[in-house]
Amino acid sequence: MVARVRTVAFHGIEVIEVDCEVSVVSGLPAFTVVGLPDKAVGESRERVRGAFSSLGLSLPPKHITANLAPANVLKEGSHFDLPIALALLAEMGAISGGDLEPYIALGELALDGSLKSVAGVLLAGLAAATRSSGIICPSSCGGEAAWAGEVEVVAAPSLLAIVNHFKGTQLLPPPEPRLAETRSRGLDLADVKGQESAKRALEVAAAGGHNLLMIGPPGAGKSMLAARLAGILPPLEPAEALELGMIQSLAGGLREGRLARERPFRDPHHSASLPALVGGGMRARPGEISLAHQGVLFLDELPEFSRSALEALRQPIETGRVSVARANGHVTYPARFQLVAAMNPCRCGRLTEMACGRAPRCAEDYQSRISGPLLDRIDLVMEVPSVSPGDLSLPPPSEGSAAIAKRVLAARTRQKARYEKRSADRPIRTNAEADGTLLDEVAAPEPAGRALLLRAAEKLRLSARGYHRVLRVARTLADLEGAGALARRHIAEALSYRRVSLSIEAPQANPPPARRNDRQNFLP
Repeated sequence: MVARVRTVAFHGIEVIEVDCEVSVVSGLPAFTVVGLPDKAVGESRERVRGAFSSLGLSLPPKHITANLAPANVLKEGSHFDLPIALALLAEMGAISGGDLEPYIALGELALDGSLKSVAGVLLAGLAAATRSSGIICPSSCGGEAAWAGEVEVVAAPSLLAIVNHFKGTQLLPPPEPRLAETRSRGLDLADVKGQESAKRALEVAAAGGHNLLMIGPPGAGKSMLAARLAGILPPLEPAEALELGMIQSLAGGLREGRLARERPFRDPHHSASLPALVGGGMRARPGEISLAHQGVLFLDELPEFSRSALEALRQPIETGRVSVARANGHVTYPARFQLVAAMNPCRCGRLTEMACGRAPRCAEDYQSRISGPLLDRIDLVMEVPSVSPGDLSLPPPSEGSAAIAKRVLAARTRQKARYEKRSADRPIRTNAEADGTLLDEVAAPEPAGRALLLRAAEKLRLSARGYHRVLRVARTLADLEGAGALARRHIAEALSYRRVSLSIEAPQANPPPARRNDRQNFLP
């Protein structure tokens, strides 16, 4: 006779149902786990043995085989401990196999029989909901499983509690879904003195979900501004929070099973590797760009990141997803993030202060680490100058994050209403996600603005992508004002955020006669 308990395996965010079959037959005493297990799954037999010993049970002196079917799917992780233990208990007659049939089980066993939290409980709960099943998981993951909806959740602190629950001697209360605390609390834009132009760019980026690059000397406040971006972004909608929670659950990042309503803000160090940013490794885990899904990815000291890591961001910025290709599989993760980056104008950071001894070569070498195609995908480029002592002595600004967040939320609400009827096949929530076809319909500028845009596109030699990104930013500027049509002033401000080159000429003792700036020919 064979006892069966259902569990799951994960392939990216895809959930694959697995049958855990356990048989106890006559033969030499042995405990074997088959079905393409990895090392963590193979070691589960020792954890199961220790948990049984803590319950006062001993394994039968027979040949025990645990089969994880289908056998052609790689089984990874320690969450197979609980289904193996439950199937073995059912085979030994300590628990009824029929009671376990309607459930999906996952959890890691400690040697004392307690259950430890595992990754992927939210995905398993959602899979159980689609199959009208229940789920058995550790009590520390119960709040996470409760977000799956109308699913019976048995969240137990130990293996003994599960046995007692099904025998009717102990009642395990159903867990309740819980929300995580707001992390950006206390970070207010009113703390930033000066930098009004940078604050305006930050508001535009938040309103339309646009990518932003800030260039300025050390100490100008670039990181301080970026850290306060999460405080002006609108909260996650329920569907967005659940989608982000699936990724965080798979990465083991849901603390105490709490889902967040605040948009994520990820700021990896510039020493981060390519797999750390885009995902990968032995088990093809999600990277920083997927953990920043529906939120912000902040890259400080942008040129210090490796060239391969930066170039790998180009495709996810356009498509909103990342595909991790490995020899043993192909995994796709969502990665609809907002890129915010900061950098110094040169390696020493003193170029704008006219104190760089290697100018302009220092700036050219440093800024050339950012490729043109990546720069072309950034909607807003803002120079952040040093803050003068006079600005630091001024009182705090009267307008803080709360007032800016209201305008951002109003602009996002207009965008959501605009795109709901026009993007049924692919949900679009912000102007930054609109393609060229939609922009022709919703971002057609007035005649004066169109003439300005055409002259600018010719003189600045904008690419097709750059042309459409100017329209997206102009559409966001109009949404912030509540305007329907794109006026000339919207196009002009959007063009002021567009930079074709990052090069900054060094000051010269005897400068040549001033040349007329091309932008002065078309900007008002």
